[in-house]
Formats: sequence, structure tokens, C-alpha cells
Amino acid sequence: MVKTIYKIVPQELWQEARKQGVFQGAPIDRKDGYIHFSTAAQAVETARLHFSGETDLLLVAVDAAVFGEALKWEPSRGGDLFPHLFADLPLDAVIWEKPLPLGPDGTHVFPADFDEVP
Repeated sequence: MVKTIYKIVPQELWQEARKQGVFQGAPIDRKDGYIHFSTAAQAVETARLHFSGETDLLLVAVDAAVFGEALKWEPSRGGDLFPHLFADLPLDAVIWEKPLPLGPDGTHVFPADFDEVP
């Protein structure tokens, strides 16, 4: 079972969440009615498809075990199951947050200790 899930989020949006003590999602999350997450194996492709060329991003690692039935695994890209949180994200569920800068080739550089293999 996946224990850690990941959210890619603009730093400015995350700063607002810190002030409020809870992350209510990005505009796309609020539109869809849940917060989109990725597993480690999905995060690199999520960054490429949905955040290409974006700067000032954070990669936020979240403890998936704290959500119970509010976290649902639903098919998306190619039938792969993605974690969707049907609730706000309390910041005490965050394990860590790290910058997700663009590298010289224009792709995002994931933290050295991030393991994209499940």
C-alpha cells in the first residue's frame, strides 16, 4: 500500500495554505471537487503534463494513511489509479515540502531523496 502521496503546488498558493492552516486545493482541484495527488511513480509525468515550464513550484509529500475513506483511488491517465482527496488537506498530514525547480533542459528537478519507484 502506498504510504506517501505527492502534490505539486505553486509556492504562492502553498503560502496561503500555511496562513490558513489548511490547503483547500488549487483552482483545478476546487473545480473537480477533490485534491489531485500523484504517487511517486506518477509525479514526474504529472509535472511534465500539467506543470511544464512552470517555476516556483513545490513538491509536497503527504501521509496517505491519515485520510481514511476521504482518499479515493480513481482511474485516470491510461487507467492508472490516482489518489484523490475528497476533503481539505490539513497541514499536519504533510511530511515535507521541497522546491521543484526547472533544470537546464526545462524539466523539473525532483529532490535527490525523492524515489519515483514505488
